[in-house]
Amino acid sequence: MVWGSSELTLTLDRPIDGPVSLAAVRTPDHDVRFAHRVPVVELLAVGGGHAPASPRLDHTTLGGRLRYTGHELVDDGLVVDQETPDGALRARLSLQAHEGVAAFRATVTVTNTSDRPLVLQAVPSWSMSLGVPAGSTGDLPAEWQLVSGRSDWLAENRWSTRSLRADLFPELAEELTGHDPRDAHTASSTGTWSTSGPLPVGLLVSEPWDLAWAWQVEHNGPWATEVAEDTAGWTLTLSGPTERLAGWTCVLAPGASFTSVPATVAVGAGLPGAAAALTAHRRAARREHADNTAMPVVFNDYMNTLDGDPTTDKLLPLVDAAAAVGAEVFCIDAGWYDDSGHWWDSVGEWLPSTTRFPGGLGEVVEHIRAAGMVPGLWLEPEVVGVASPLAGRLPDEAFLLRHGQRVVEHDRYHLDLRHPAAVAHLDAVVDRLVAEFGVGFFKLDYNIDPGAGTDHDSDSLGDGLLGHSRAVLAWLDGVLDRHPTLVLESCSSGAMRADAAILSRSAMQSSSDQQDPWKYPPIAASTPLSVLPEQVANWAYPQPGMSPEQVAFCLVTGLLGRFYLSGYLNRMAPSELALVVEAVEVAKVLRHRIRTSSPVWPTGLPGWTDPTLSLGLRTAEGDLVAVWQRGEAATPVHLHLPHLAGREVDVTVAFPAGLPSWDTSWDHTAGVLTVHAPAPGVGARVFDVVPRPS
Repeated sequence: MVWGSSELTLTLDRPIDGPVSLAAVRTPDHDVRFAHRVPVVELLAVGGGHAPASPRLDHTTLGGRLRYTGHELVDDGLVVDQETPDGALRARLSLQAHEGVAAFRATVTVTNTSDRPLVLQAVPSWSMSLGVPAGSTGDLPAEWQLVSGRSDWLAENRWSTRSLRADLFPELAEELTGHDPRDAHTASSTGTWSTSGPLPVGLLVSEPWDLAWAWQVEHNGPWATEVAEDTAGWTLTLSGPTERLAGWTCVLAPGASFTSVPATVAVGAGLPGAAAALTAHRRAARREHADNTAMPVVFNDYMNTLDGDPTTDKLLPLVDAAAAVGAEVFCIDAGWYDDSGHWWDSVGEWLPSTTRFPGGLGEVVEHIRAAGMVPGLWLEPEVVGVASPLAGRLPDEAFLLRHGQRVVEHDRYHLDLRHPAAVAHLDAVVDRLVAEFGVGFFKLDYNIDPGAGTDHDSDSLGDGLLGHSRAVLAWLDGVLDRHPTLVLESCSSGAMRADAAILSRSAMQSSSDQQDPWKYPPIAASTPLSVLPEQVANWAYPQPGMSPEQVAFCLVTGLLGRFYLSGYLNRMAPSELALVVEAVEVAKVLRHRIRTSSPVWPTGLPGWTDPTLSLGLRTAEGDLVAVWQRGEAATPVHLHLPHLAGREVDVTVAFPAGLPSWDTSWDHTAGVLTVHAPAPGVGARVFDVVPRPS
């Protein structure tokens, strides 16, 4: 059974006496074969566990019992049907691929075809072994490296690389027992902050084979990924919520079905190739929106500026200054709804303050519009403060409940968007703000994680949370269906919910709440491994009194993404403002290249304390490379651009043009650009590396 696109072809094996498995993956650059066949569909249920006993997502009894019954080509992919020999259970694997993209998306639908309830404990979306290139022998187990990421508040997208054999899986001599190893290396999320802690994105890289697999679980709630060892080779399994890790069970009545959350797998030449393939998939999977290509420059009043305390007097000078430097959207951040000065536990109605805006919020909004910018507002839709008047007007069932009591986290209740009253409230808020003020941009924040979920109207805490999480996506779709030009920014205490499900519906993603500009570069440089470059909103927040190099440093942090500006521009000297104006102009010039780019890391994936770090974006015109220097010494930085080896290039400084130049030299044989700052201390540049015609 062969299926795929011009960039990716899968061959699935359908033996009479075994489950469907992956036999081959082919791209224009790779032909990978899978001698170690594992079921592509694994199912864990109360009536069927593991063999042998283990906590793994694979090795399931039901997965091993499935047998092929048919397949069908459909408009958006391939469906493969299997069932157990007793006919009690049917599993449908659905595969999708975008033309020209070396990646595929998988989901599994389980149907209970028996006459009694089926209690599901885990339904992974995809499972595979890692394979070997055609003509190779052995699995070279010591050569596979796991690239995994972790995000914490203020320290998002920190990536590490570990050898499967040397760092994670000691040799066990398990072959003497006749059983595969029982353990696995598992990463998971347990609540609604889907990217707080381990990330649902990862790669397995074999440098000797120049081969890498990349993946993402596309869910705004609990997920699990698992790398494991069998005697015959390594395995990778991708899943949504499970009983063991997230308290999820789902009881299927006879005839009922359940569909897993989507997971995507990409393949490429090493880390850059697989990252490029996953980037292409993300781009193809986004909801269509004019903002995807327009990428207007946004000014937001919050970070290191008003910090949630906006007033008319504070905002109007900022509006004028933002317009003067060329911003195209002005977002009023938190606090616009507050009359008390202590708004954390009273949010929920989203009515404009009268004390902060004596002439009404509309006066400020009209000033923004008159200055030529689109007005925006901050909103945290899914929460209601415990002191909010709204808390008493909505029924208990409109909130996440446990044992009949509302879940409280940091003085907030959490709406359950499965309930129509919760959805009606949020729809009314958005529609009112759009109609009354002409809001064209919402920054949607999300500052609490309610934990395992709700037991109201659900089979388990995790089942209730999954239903709510899917309802959040449906609500976002409904908002954009009603207001197709509305631009939505995703924020979640920085990037605590920056998963592919949310990002497919959002114009942009706040990358962090980090307020220290010298700590921001590793976040900015690393985030494009998990978020599209054109969606990454890194705060660029220059301040009055900074040196020119410090101002440029802050601005470079925002340039190779969705340019997101803050800072007291209204207090800056003309020389300081000139750099901001230049950066905004450069952002507008570069955005058409950024929106089709793929990321590379010329000095490797950044470490949190690295004195120098870099991010490159490969574009059709050439490479854009940002370099940050944070150390006390000005040392040469060697930028590895192997895809340009053998070619002569022209190197120019895209930003800043007027500060002291950095020395550059190009080794065309090795494909290495060496840059050298003229002085120690903080400094940053964006270089444009354009190959000359061959």
